[in-house]
Amino acid sequence: MRSLSAINKYFWRYKSLLFWGVVTVIASNMFTIYPAQVIRIAMNMVGDLVKMYGLMNGFEANTQFTALVTQSLALFGAIMVGLALIRGVFLFFTRQTIIYMSRLIEYDMRNDIYTHFQDLSLAFYRRNRTGDLMSRIVEDVNRVRMYLGPGLMYTINTFTLFILVVATMLAINVKLTIFALLPLPILSVMIYVVQSMIQKRSKAIQEQLATLNTFTQEMYSGIRVVKAYTKEAQAERKFAEETETYKNRSMYAAKIDAVFYPLVMFLMGLSSVFTVWIGAEEVIAGNLTIGNIAEFMIYTSLLAWPIIALGWVTTLTQQAAASQARINEFLKEEPAVRFTEGLENPLQLDTKVAMKEVSFTYPDTGIRALENISFRLDAGQKLGIIGPAGCGKSTLCQLIMRMYDADSGQIWIDGNDIKALSKSQLRNKMGYAPQDVFLFSDSIYENIAFGTLNPTQAEVEKAATVAAVHENIIAFPEGYQTEIGERGVNLSGGQKQRISIARAWMRKPELLILDDVLSAVDTQTEESILAELRRFRSENKKTSVIQVAHRLSCIQDADHILVIENGSISEQGSHESLLAKGGYYSRIYQKQLAEMEEVV
Repeated sequence: MRSLSAINKYFWRYKSLLFWGVVTVIASNMFTIYPAQVIRIAMNMVGDLVKMYGLMNGFEANTQFTALVTQSLALFGAIMVGLALIRGVFLFFTRQTIIYMSRLIEYDMRNDIYTHFQDLSLAFYRRNRTGDLMSRIVEDVNRVRMYLGPGLMYTINTFTLFILVVATMLAINVKLTIFALLPLPILSVMIYVVQSMIQKRSKAIQEQLATLNTFTQEMYSGIRVVKAYTKEAQAERKFAEETETYKNRSMYAAKIDAVFYPLVMFLMGLSSVFTVWIGAEEVIAGNLTIGNIAEFMIYTSLLAWPIIALGWVTTLTQQAAASQARINEFLKEEPAVRFTEGLENPLQLDTKVAMKEVSFTYPDTGIRALENISFRLDAGQKLGIIGPAGCGKSTLCQLIMRMYDADSGQIWIDGNDIKALSKSQLRNKMGYAPQDVFLFSDSIYENIAFGTLNPTQAEVEKAATVAAVHENIIAFPEGYQTEIGERGVNLSGGQKQRISIARAWMRKPELLILDDVLSAVDTQTEESILAELRRFRSENKKTSVIQVAHRLSCIQDADHILVIENGSISEQGSHESLLAKGGYYSRIYQKQLAEMEEVV
């Protein structure tokens, strides 16, 4: 139950709803008890009237007496109906307070978890699977909601009804009450055992559900690869294995429930036997009436549901505790990158980006990605970055955007330490087209306009034209309103890259970062995009560009070029100076030049 203490803040937030929920539960339970007392009075009265009827048999007043009995029974029936209606009204308000409160808390929890996920750095997402994240924000929150709504409502109902019923029973006859409640200690031990078993299984079930969600999400996302390698049968077997594991764990919990509830009913039946047996002795002794026996029978039947609900609530509570523990595990994650409120008046120097002896190691893998990186990029200049795969080029871009924090060294934007800038002050200046292009399951228009507030159709089309994808878009039947499918499945690799470029361009950024986004376009399209980039820079004199590439044709017009090998800068300079050095850059240039000549 310690894990569930994390939701106490939500109870405090909606304390008024919780208070009135408790009041209506108590009120509804009071009107649950009153009918038993009405029945006791009615049965005692009927018993007395039957005796009187026998004494008055043959007298003229007997007919009037019969009418009086009929009227009295009708009155008692009307009272019963009235009590049921009043109880129904209170039950309605119970659900309008406690269940409504649970939905509000569910809403707040999902938003809080989502906001927290948004604040966590890329390292968190490298470490955790998407399916697991989805399971916690959907399935786990739903299980907690069941505890907050039905679970809490029936818990309050169980305890208040139990207290009211037992107090009323004790006031009538202590001996009969003790015998009627005799099976309860056995039931308590049984609930404790069941609770322990369910607690162990609930977490295992949720973990397997997360695994199943992750596997399914990956298979659907990678369905083209699965089909290309004819691995449908293997994927089906794996899915069957995961579902079998989930089924087995769930069936074990179901078996516990299957044993639990019949035992509860047996013990409640035993309680009814004791009530009739001991009650009859008390009636014979003159301590109780027949009406009291009927009243006690109703009370014991009323106790049946709270005790059954106690087992159900126990299951809900343990499932919620297991789910909340999984949620807390992620909520305790601290963002590796923490932003401040930012400088009141950030500097605007001619130096757009500067690094000094920056080193970085991925925290999860321990891989040393960058070592003592230093460079300077002035406003309006273009920086080209080249190097073999895995040398740290993309990592350098992510450090500039502060997706990660460097282990050592400093990074400046416009002369300001990036750690002194707020998230908006830093990233609103930038347009970023990543190497691993991601497009949302939305229209092409919305994907291009994603990073811009209130864009116009003309601006979106202009960005698409600059990225040399406008003609492709208008060729689609729906044009810019074409739905591109999950992760852009309906587009080619080159089209996805160009839409990503257009999205970055839309922001009219002061710093444009292009991380190897021209690898899937042909040379003619590449030249068109580069020409537009040069024109854009000429019109926006202070816009700087960082371009990562494998083809030297993309960066040979750069003002400064970094050659990164094994996480360190092995060469740097202009295109001409690097060719003259005869190093890695020169070798790659000669190789690519020879490949182009072979093609020609």
